[in-house]
Amino acid sequence: MAGVRRRIAAVIGAVAMIATVLTGAGTGTASAAPNGWKPTGSWTCSGTPVPDGYVISASDPKGCGGLGSWFQEPVKNGIWTCSGSPIPSGYVITDHDRQGCNGMGAWWLALATERQWTCSGSPIPPGKVTTNFSRDACRGIGMWHQEPARDGLWTCIGSPIPPGYRSTTYQWDGCGGAGAWRMVRV
Repeated sequence: MAGVRRRIAAVIGAVAMIATVLTGAGTGTASAAPNGWKPTGSWTCSGTPVPDGYVISASDPKGCGGLGSWFQEPVKNGIWTCSGSPIPSGYVITDHDRQGCNGMGAWWLALATERQWTCSGSPIPPGKVTTNFSRDACRGIGMWHQEPARDGLWTCIGSPIPPGYRSTTYQWDGCGGAGAWRMVRV
């Protein structure tokens, strides 16, 4: 009976983590306490909500009495996070390790820059569009080039189109073969 309870608790924890990621809860930025104290990471049981500005950077399937645990710590520029970890605002995914985080997969988070390559599945910051695609990059899952929107730019299929712009001409072989639309000011 105890084994069944553990499995149910593990499933509930996994569902809570997925819900946190899908709803955007747990995203944001951390702020230091007024007295200068800086938060550090800590181990928590799987399913524990991830505070704003924190990420999950390690997992232990045997932690919390066999239910699983994860290490939560403040986000920073250049950090490996477990797949399913929240991605705080202003960060993008720039690398992937299928075996990282005890085999569940890991993402390398970096602060978004003006122009950069990001792994498939990475957030696209407001005002940015995708302009190129490489199928084999990011260790085989593909990468998209992100840059600020501007008149006349060719954008990849599925790229956000910021307010004040619209798509016009289609180019079937654009964007690394994925197809592209020419974006113009409205």
